[in-house]
Amino acid sequence: MKTFGKRWTAAAVALSGSLLAAAPAWAANPYPERPITLVVGYAAGGATDIVARLMAKSLSEELKQTVVVENKTGANSNIGAEIVSRAAPDGYTLYVGSIANTINRTLYSQLNYDFVKGFEPVGLLATIPNILVVNPKLPIKTVQEYIAYAKQHPGKLTCASSGSGSSIHLSCELFKMKTGTDILHVPYRGSGPAVADLLGGQVDSMFDNLPSSLPHVQAGKLRAIGVTSPKRLPVTPDVPTLDESGLPGFDVESWFGLVAPAGTPRPVIDRLNQAVNKALASPELQASYKQSGFFAPQQPNTPETFGKKIASEIDKWGAVVKSANLKAN
Repeated sequence: MKTFGKRWTAAAVALSGSLLAAAPAWAANPYPERPITLVVGYAAGGATDIVARLMAKSLSEELKQTVVVENKTGANSNIGAEIVSRAAPDGYTLYVGSIANTINRTLYSQLNYDFVKGFEPVGLLATIPNILVVNPKLPIKTVQEYIAYAKQHPGKLTCASSGSGSSIHLSCELFKMKTGTDILHVPYRGSGPAVADLLGGQVDSMFDNLPSSLPHVQAGKLRAIGVTSPKRLPVTPDVPTLDESGLPGFDVESWFGLVAPAGTPRPVIDRLNQAVNKALASPELQASYKQSGFFAPQQPNTPETFGKKIASEIDKWGAVVKSANLKAN
């Protein structure tokens, strides 16, 4: 896993000669020549879907070509990932991956795709913290009250997620480990359906990705009681961190990135990476990110740096999954 970045460096060197030879063909048929599809492994309305649609709009402008988003839901995004891993490596079918894909590598005993060998990293798209929200009907206004309520109702307080193994799920598992509470996990096929049931009162709480719950928090339909970032967020300045609420060191950051099927030519990867970075630098996308609660990745944002992040996240969350003895199949 730790050799992921090295593999891309070696591959780039090995391919350099053939890419130079192919340059006239690429120059004669510049990419892209037709619409591009971004596959999201979750239902519409969740954070992955939101960032994909924001990026699709910006990429369409940068690439001068239509970029559409397709939702292929199920198995904590594994279905969408598998579909793209088997797609033609031509740059026209891409996958918006997330932290969940690095968690799934350990969580699932069997997968029909390999998130390292089956994809070429393109670039990081965004990062976000998670936010602990509860249905306003619950008598809970602080993290400490949430802990007390969970201990008073062991196994009855419910915590929704976008799927088993998602960062939303593992935020809850980490919380349970740190507080010694018994909270019932309720997985959904995406953040959107989970938030819908949270609003309706079918579930009690959720460590949601910030963008999908933020509008409901601002509208007073959900109550935010904590964020998983090291510092308070500008969009929710009155919501304390989990750290300052009595859980020191509690820090979970979700991320989203663009990957292509393995074997996609390096000129296509470079063109996509260039378009992603130009989109991230645009005032329009920056404004949309700020409004939605996303954070743009730090520079440099190259296929190599993203590949190294994927490798480090696999190691990090693999340790958490094993420690919590979690298994999805």
